[in-house]
Amino acid sequence: MDHYTSEGFDPTQSVGFAINKARNVLIAEMDDALKDLDITSQQMGILLSMHRELAATPFELSKLLGIDTGLMTRMLDKLERKGLLERSRSLEDRRVVNLKLTKEGVAIAARLPAIVPVVLNARLKKFTKTEFEELRRLLYKFLGE
Repeated sequence: MDHYTSEGFDPTQSVGFAINKARNVLIAEMDDALKDLDITSQQMGILLSMHRELAATPFELSKLLGIDTGLMTRMLDKLERKGLLERSRSLEDRRVVNLKLTKEGVAIAARLPAIVPVVLNARLKKFTKTEFEELRRLLYKFLGE
């Protein structure tokens, strides 16, 4: 079933426009909440993913977070310069780069669960529990997951 047609299509009324605008609002609010830690919301995703052991290589992070490998490399460069992570070559396969949080990276990642829910809950405060669960369900359906 097609939900859009070329006749009378208004991009400002599209799902893509709303999702992109919501993403931009959330990133701005999250970045503001993270400024004292000197990280961005995208960097937060990397740190949390590594801290929770969801990913340990640039490729795994790229796939998990939906970030292309070029941008991932640049973000990892920044985190490495900040002293939050270290890279090392795999002994089994030199093409594989393993990532590890530094002591400072672990400390920052450990602080994130006290910050992130506050930002998300502020944005979701007008949603009932049922609406929240439905929004989450629909977003994952949209993503094909």
